[in-house]
Amino acid sequence: MITIDITMFIHIINMIVLMVVLNKLLYKPILGILEKREGKVVELNNDVEQFEENARHRQAQVDKKMREASTKAKKALDGARSEAKEAGAEKVAAIRQEADGEKEKQLADIKSQFETARKELQDNAADFAQDMAGKILGRGLQA
Repeated sequence: MITIDITMFIHIINMIVLMVVLNKLLYKPILGILEKREGKVVELNNDVEQFEENARHRQAQVDKKMREASTKAKKALDGARSEAKEAGAEKVAAIRQEADGEKEKQLADIKSQFETARKELQDNAADFAQDMAGKILGRGLQA
């Protein structure tokens, strides 16, 4: 059974003193440490977010520079290709022109040889015809 006497009041006072002492010596320092820890966690989270934002920004810059470099390289490659095509076309045109000139020379040479052969054949045709007629007839033809 519970009796109310002076020891009960002493226990109540003892509990109140214990709560005040524990609050002062134990709970408040622990709460302070927890608050500091939470502040550091928040600060670290903010730093992490800032670093991630910086990383995204730098990655965007790198991507932009890569696109620009790729575009420049493509333009340079296209320019080099067009220059090579132009140079090739010029060389082909020069070779064609040279070949056409050589062909014309050869055609002129062949025509002159043909004309020479034709003249020789025409000149010799009459003599050849007389010789053949003489052989066919078996006697010489004198005109």
